[in-house]
Amino acid sequence: MRVLLVEDDDAVAESLTRGLSRYGFDVQWVRTGGEALLAEVGDVVLLDLGLPDVDGLDVCRELRARSDVPIIVISARADETDRVVGLEIGADDYVSKPFGVREVIARMRAVLRRVRPATAPAEEAPPGRLAIDRRARRVHVDGVEVALTPKEYDLLAFLAEAPGAAFTREQIMEAVWDANWFGPTKTLDVHVGALRRKLGDAVAVETVRGVGFRLVLR
Repeated sequence: MRVLLVEDDDAVAESLTRGLSRYGFDVQWVRTGGEALLAEVGDVVLLDLGLPDVDGLDVCRELRARSDVPIIVISARADETDRVVGLEIGADDYVSKPFGVREVIARMRAVLRRVRPATAPAEEAPPGRLAIDRRARRVHVDGVEVALTPKEYDLLAFLAEAPGAAFTREQIMEAVWDANWFGPTKTLDVHVGALRRKLGDAVAVETVRGVGFRLVLR
């Protein structure tokens, strides 16, 4: 997934870029509103309001006029007026600084789940024999529904967000189970084994030695 990050604070941008990259996101970072308006918007925009050349609200308004790309405002401005104006002119969500990378990722996923049914229903599932209906939490292989447990579905949906990308065991446990999970990661292997059995040869949940797992579509 491609993310356009518009942020003039180097420390914040570098930290967020590193964090998003660890979760498989492809981040393009620009520092000014002018650069943002010239860049490819990708799949989602993270937009700071306090830019050095132009107000972030104006950038938000212009981006919305050009595209339906999801826009999440990230800003130190805590004033309710700024939040309301941002949402009214086209932002899909608003995150106040300071924030954690996992919170931003959760907001991104939530926004994409909301907007995809209206703007790109074909992207609800990755192409190929596997079909994932994220609204109904149902999975089909070659048109036949596959019964998955809630955690099996969550694991598959997470891996399917970036087919081919390798995720560490820690990333998967944090995203699918809980950031504060202290139990053994053997439960991850059990769920991976279950997915392999149930999905057959439609997809491959490959083990990346010393790292974790990746989903390969067929």
